[in-house]
Amino acid sequence: MSISLIVIPLGVAMLVSALCTPIVMRLARACGVVDKPNERKISTRDQMPLLGGLAVAAGVFGGLYVATTFLDPDLLPPNRLRGFLAASALILATGAIDDRFGMGAVTKLVGQIAAATIVYHAGFAIESFRFPMSGDSFELVWWMSYSVTVLWVVAVTNAVNLIDGLDGLATGISVIMAITMAYVCLTAEQASGVVFGAVIIGGALGFLPYNFPPARIFLGDTGALFLGFGISLLAVEGYMGGYRRASVLPFVVPLMALAVPLLDTVLSILRRLRSGAGIFSADSMHMHHRLLRTEGSHTRAVIFLYSLTASFCSIAVYFAILDDLKSAVALLVIVLFLTIRLLRNLGVFSEWTPGEDGTGQSVEPPEVEAAPRSAGETGEVQS
Repeated sequence: MSISLIVIPLGVAMLVSALCTPIVMRLARACGVVDKPNERKISTRDQMPLLGGLAVAAGVFGGLYVATTFLDPDLLPPNRLRGFLAASALILATGAIDDRFGMGAVTKLVGQIAAATIVYHAGFAIESFRFPMSGDSFELVWWMSYSVTVLWVVAVTNAVNLIDGLDGLATGISVIMAITMAYVCLTAEQASGVVFGAVIIGGALGFLPYNFPPARIFLGDTGALFLGFGISLLAVEGYMGGYRRASVLPFVVPLMALAVPLLDTVLSILRRLRSGAGIFSADSMHMHHRLLRTEGSHTRAVIFLYSLTASFCSIAVYFAILDDLKSAVALLVIVLFLTIRLLRNLGVFSEWTPGEDGTGQSVEPPEVEAAPRSAGETGEVQS
């Protein structure tokens, strides 16, 4: 494929996102969509604008418009493009309403399922399963295809939302995952996936200078949900390419990159059930709290997680050159060991030792370098 089909949409997406971010900052303040610190949050800075996802989305849409209108009109079938735009509008509306007024977990989940249903019927569907080593496949019945697709989209969307706990964290990690999966699509000669990944990269990179510590604007649920939604569809797009080794790889990449927050979610639910608290209640034992304690600053914690994500993504890409199942299993065992070791070093398992109150809850983390928080930094399990 032509290099211009990658560079031009990426550049347009980056430029549009960067230009729109100051406008979104003023819009958010004018509409009162700003962060309001409370006792549960690390940041004490008030009136920080949310809605950053609108700028990211503007960049993504702008890049796609240029790619599909001027560079390659046949890049994406019209029904899939319309489905992506409609579902993205629903995701953005769900996040924006939550940022402004607040929204219950069940209501947000319904919105995400509805968006996933739209893209499923538009053609973003996991309709078969292919074994990566042999290339053999079997078709899924419609209800299984629908269930697997919706589960995947909702899970990745929420996992990215969950890691939006520090300035620039979800934005940067989304860039790393999108780069990796765009590369996977490139090796599979899946042009639509490469361009889709390029506009996500561009949209996020244009916003990142405003979001990196100390942030001037937060993604909010608007942006975290949109980026997670886009990453999940990028993985489906890569899966649909038909490349036998890439068939499972697009799903391995986000799973590895999100291994720590996904496990953190499971541990949070178990911790709250053990203490008798509701599973959607807040606490101060999430990954970003622990990293702030060990690293001492927002910037160092974010860079640490960037490096960790890049390492996991590099391991995931290595699956593309594996020729036997034993090597793949061995690599997965190594990844699992390293992940558990990391969580142990960060004290993730420490809450299972009862504290002074006998509930297993640890005390509040000490004060660290003051910096604004991203919208997800409330300690809540996102749904």
